[in-house]
Amino acid sequence: MPSARSTVRWSAYEHERIERSGDWFWALGIIAACAALVSILFHDVLFAILIVLAATTLALHARTQPEPVEFELSHRGIRTGDTMHRYEEIISFWVEDRGIERPLLLVDTTKFMAPNLIIPLEGVDPHDVREYLQAREVKEVPMKEPVAHKVLEFFGL
Repeated sequence: MPSARSTVRWSAYEHERIERSGDWFWALGIIAACAALVSILFHDVLFAILIVLAATTLALHARTQPEPVEFELSHRGIRTGDTMHRYEEIISFWVEDRGIERPLLLVDTTKFMAPNLIIPLEGVDPHDVREYLQAREVKEVPMKEPVAHKVLEFFGL
């Protein structure tokens, strides 16, 4: 039976902002230039162009401030920003709130381009989120944050 609350709303940054020094950008440029040069020496100009484009994109992404994203649990599903993930598309969820500084809502969906959602739970009680989703008969299955996501967080992306 659904809880008395009709919606649960909160706002959080999609990822933490890590300040980059000028040295970080210089290191990125030197590594990208060396990798592109080696690629050209092996007669692979297209890969060299790809390396330069990737490094430029990475530098631009590192300079931008993360925007706060609105999250909402409602009778229709889970909304992240402007995207609604209906309960029919959700396979399972897990609230990771032990042993980490930022509690997370991990959601496994049937969507092709976004099969795993990693939603920070800032300003909302993780227990309330768990109860809300259980009340809507969403299956709770133990999950862990994907390794690729942890690696990207380690590098501040």
